[in-house]
Amino acid sequence: MNRIISPSILSADLCNLQKDIEMLNLSDADWIHLDVMDGVFVPNISFGMPVVRAISKLTAKPLDVHLMIVNPDKYIEAFCSAGANILTVHLEACVHLHRTVQYIKSLGMKAGVSLNPHTPVSLLEHIITDIDLLLIMSVNPGFSGQRFIIGSLNKIRQAKELITKTGSNTLIEVDGGISLENAAEIYSAGADVLVASNAIFSSDNPTEYMKRMKEM
Repeated sequence: MNRIISPSILSADLCNLQKDIEMLNLSDADWIHLDVMDGVFVPNISFGMPVVRAISKLTAKPLDVHLMIVNPDKYIEAFCSAGANILTVHLEACVHLHRTVQYIKSLGMKAGVSLNPHTPVSLLEHIITDIDLLLIMSVNPGFSGQRFIIGSLNKIRQAKELITKTGSNTLIEVDGGISLENAAEIYSAGADVLVASNAIFSSDNPTEYMKRMKEM
């Protein structure tokens, strides 16, 4: 199985972000995960297009942009212009999800859909073959450093079963409370992409940490 690591810069040193991006460039990280929060859909505010644009100039690695915002359709083109390669929206924030997914793909980006912990995988039954990425939130979105919700493992298994049943090529990404302590179990449940933030950037050697996580 091809294991993908997408470190989130939410816990990076925002006062010296270029240094951390350069570290990621030289690491085993496959993508760079960018959590965009508006303080409305989730109880936190992070950053927007200017930061995404700045990072896109510092790296050739795909930018994995996760929109935790209301009315994401209004900003899809702007995030594409800023350098997003993968753009993920929340099912809970989209009135016309299929239209939103097709809009993302029409601009040349990979389209992802994220589910909050309370949202069942079954709601994606009629769109799973249209999306490139299914992001399962294994914490309540908004803040880094939370504990992994153990019930997420069953949700990952359900997602894998749906993808297999429909013959979809959708990748399963998992975000929240992921570390070396549970990465192997999450991979075994069916995850393809792991997002980690606090565990990576608070470690003594983030580069070695990501290498070990990928090899589990």
